[in-house]
Amino acid sequence: MKQTLTRMVLAAFLAVAVAFSAAAVRADFQNEHLTYKVMYKWGLVNKQAGTATITARNNGGHLNAQLTGRSDPWADKFYRVRDTLRGQINRENFRPVYYEKIAREGSDHKHDRVDYSYPGAKVIGSCTRRAWDKNGKLTRNEKRTLDAYGTTVDMLSAFYYMRALPYNTWQKNHVVSVNIYSGKRKELLTIKYHGTQNVKVNGKNIPCYHITFMFTSDGRTKTSDDMSAWIATDSRIPLKLEGKLKVGKVQCFYTGRI
Repeated sequence: MKQTLTRMVLAAFLAVAVAFSAAAVRADFQNEHLTYKVMYKWGLVNKQAGTATITARNNGGHLNAQLTGRSDPWADKFYRVRDTLRGQINRENFRPVYYEKIAREGSDHKHDRVDYSYPGAKVIGSCTRRAWDKNGKLTRNEKRTLDAYGTTVDMLSAFYYMRALPYNTWQKNHVVSVNIYSGKRKELLTIKYHGTQNVKVNGKNIPCYHITFMFTSDGRTKTSDDMSAWIATDSRIPLKLEGKLKVGKVQCFYTGRI
């Protein structure tokens, strides 16, 4: 459950990279507060396993975003999750300024940070990775540099990128791929559009854009199973997300006002 919960709650809810793609729509997600419940489903079992919240605030020329994800008390007994993503995005061109992930998962405590620079056509990610054991002893303190060309997001800014894409102009099976940075490595995020589909939220059937997305380490080797998302066609709020586990699956549902 660890990897999919982290990817879904900490990758699928995520900041804006609208200006990275000439095809992307102009959108502004400032000053919003989105809440989600995370459900574990296996056969007849359908139980809430955690919650997630994402906020975005206008800060002059920048957008400050934060995502928090946590497991519920019963799930803590199996695997405790308390994760926070923070980032800042330039509101003029929507490029990430920095990204950080503070993860407390099980007995692990990790803190990754990526600071961005844009020399010429390159996107440089200066990464710092730290980790502590259960006794608070520093076990990792390393730096590395990631570089790429073209559209580049991270595990926070992918959220708004996916929300801002011009699905209304696409045909079914349209595919777009972008670079995505973590503090550890560069991956490829591929998004596939499947058309519109209604999702029932709070007794209402809401038209949504249905997409799937996958992560690969070299454009070929998957680093996690494919995931699905349903994004409201009007508000561009993700209403449902779903990912497979070795046993069962995880579903995330928007719990705010529609």
